[in-house]
Parts: sequence; C-alpha cells; structure tokens
Amino acid sequence: MVFWRKNEAWACAVASCAIGRMSRKYKFHDQHKMYFISYAVVSWIDVFIREDYRKVWIDSARYCQDNKGLEIYAWCLMTSHAHMIIGTSGMPMENIVRDMKKHTSAQLKKAIADNMQESRREWMLEMMKQVGKQNSNNTNFQFWQQHNQPLEIKNHSMFIKCLDYIHMNPVVAGFVNRAEDWIYSSADGYAENKGLLKLHYP
Repeated sequence: MVFWRKNEAWACAVASCAIGRMSRKYKFHDQHKMYFISYAVVSWIDVFIREDYRKVWIDSARYCQDNKGLEIYAWCLMTSHAHMIIGTSGMPMENIVRDMKKHTSAQLKKAIADNMQESRREWMLEMMKQVGKQNSNNTNFQFWQQHNQPLEIKNHSMFIKCLDYIHMNPVVAGFVNRAEDWIYSSADGYAENKGLLKLHYP
C-alpha cells in the first residue's frame, strides 16, 4: 500500500470523502456494502492519550467483530475521534455502532472516574455532563457526539481515497512520520504487520 504524502493527494482524499458525506442523508442504506464512518468525543476532548482508555475502544471493537459480525476494513483511533471503514456479516451496522458507542461510553466514563492519576478527570467528566444535559437523548452524560456520518463506499477508487484519508490522520497531526508507525490504526496491517485488530480486505 502506498500512502499519499503530497498535499495535493491529501486534499483530493479529503474532498472526495467530504463531498460524499454531503451528497445524501447519513444512513446505512445497504447492509451488503462498506461504509466510511467517523465519530468524535464531545467537544473534541483528547481522551485517547492514555493506553487504558485506548484499550477500552479496541477491546469493544474486537468484541463486536467476534460477536456481532462487525467487519473492519480500515480504522484509526486518534486522540479525540475514530475513523473506520466497516461492513457486517451479522447485526445491522447501525446497531453495531450504537452498541459499541453505548458500551465504550459507559466503560470510559468509569475508567476516567476511577483514575485518580488523571489530572483532567473532573474537567472531562464535567464537560461530558454539561453536554449530556443539553441533549434530550441522554441522561445527564454524553461521551460521544451523536452522529456517525456513514458514507457508502461506491467503488475501489473511493475505498483507496478513504483508506488513505484514515491512515494519514496521525501523519497530518504530526504524531508520526509514517502512517504505519501509528499502531492505533490499520495502516500497519496493510503494511503486512499483524496490527491490533483483524482486518477484512476488499
């Protein structure tokens, strides 16, 4: 896999995904197709800077793979958000994503509250509490932003562009120089290393 590093290629990938997102209502219209999804922590809080918080998300994704039929074609967990290309061989994708967000929300709330070494503990929980109070769908707490923005992958070219967009996130953010050096993504899987989550390949 060749990862784009030129600004023009990166802009093309971003534009392709963005245009696709705006082109139709955010829904999983066909359970037999692959979808690009993104979801973020409320207020874009950088929760995932600690390994124990990352582990909650990765363990949940692995559970959904093993028990709910989640197929992961690409993924990247950043400090405040996640990108994925997914499919399903079991439960509807909207149900899998809903359950994963619900489970990780509860587990991460507990992990933060129980972590006495977390200097941002009270601030993060208060931010999430305030956002939850403003959303009638929650009960005084909200970890994830409401939307997932599913975008159907129409063809192989679109898949490659979204794949590179996902894998280049930590490079553009300045966390690593090479996409495959960010272990919290599928980039190393496409570089023929094992990776943290098993992958489906189109």
